[in-house]
Amino acid sequence: MAFMVLFFAGYFGVMRNPLAPPTVMPLTVIDEWIPFTPAAFGVYVSLWAYVSLPPAFLPDRRQLLGYGMWIGALCLFCLALFWLWPTTIPQDAVDWAAHPGLVMIKGIDLSGNACPSLHVATAVFSAVWLQHILNGIKAPRWLAIANWLQCAAIAWSTLAIRQHVAVDVLAGSAVGLVFAVLSLRHLARR
Repeated sequence: MAFMVLFFAGYFGVMRNPLAPPTVMPLTVIDEWIPFTPAAFGVYVSLWAYVSLPPAFLPDRRQLLGYGMWIGALCLFCLALFWLWPTTIPQDAVDWAAHPGLVMIKGIDLSGNACPSLHVATAVFSAVWLQHILNGIKAPRWLAIANWLQCAAIAWSTLAIRQHVAVDVLAGSAVGLVFAVLSLRHLARR
């Protein structure tokens, strides 16, 4: 809880005080393939439960502290990028007034934090750690498949509700993967 409070204080501080005007991220063919899907909002907000799973299942304090340190570093890295190089998505033709739930998230999530998608970065980081935990307990294969499907669904939802573009998702995936691999290597060394 304390981490979430500190994170959001930093997040909104960076959003309100960017170093420069935001750069508009380019659209790709992937963005054209994925239709606007307001129902994806439920999947989008499922991230908050999903990122809580790895720390809930870690077997000891050492791994929990390592996990917390590395996901904290990931968030600080992204906040620094958002401050130094604010980015936004292009305006689209969606009638946001017809989607009050999405208008709320658009109002909270100010421009300047599009790339990399922190939503996707934390989902990928969590997916890699969940896979590590599942491997450690020799869990059934269907749980690993469900884990990666949920991660992919969260990434898709960021595009489907027009919160991010494909470039943001790819960059967020790369950031999440790099931090997850580094964190698990660090854990293995210790």
